[in-house]
Amino acid sequence: MRMMVKAIFPVEQANKGITSGSLGDTMGSILDDLKPEATYFGLQEGARTAFFVVNITESSELPRIVEPLFLAFNASVECFPVMIPDDLAAAGPDLGAVAQKYG
Repeated sequence: MRMMVKAIFPVEQANKGITSGSLGDTMGSILDDLKPEATYFGLQEGARTAFFVVNITESSELPRIVEPLFLAFNASVECFPVMIPDDLAAAGPDLGAVAQKYG
């Protein structure tokens, strides 16, 4: 299952990582471990934010994904399932059944 992971880095913590030069190496190490399908960086809530799309098969994988972000950056982390267009197309029959029953 594809999961979107959003990590918001506290400004002060991220500033320390940038000025010390460690932020890039640490983020690189985390990305090497996670092997995300996609990664994006931007701003949210006035802070540096990273978005990762990772594939997981079991919920027990979540600590492996989120703990490095908590420990290295004191990040605020959210995870939620996401789909690509092919996944949504595959859900079509289920959507039709739900629409029939509840729509």
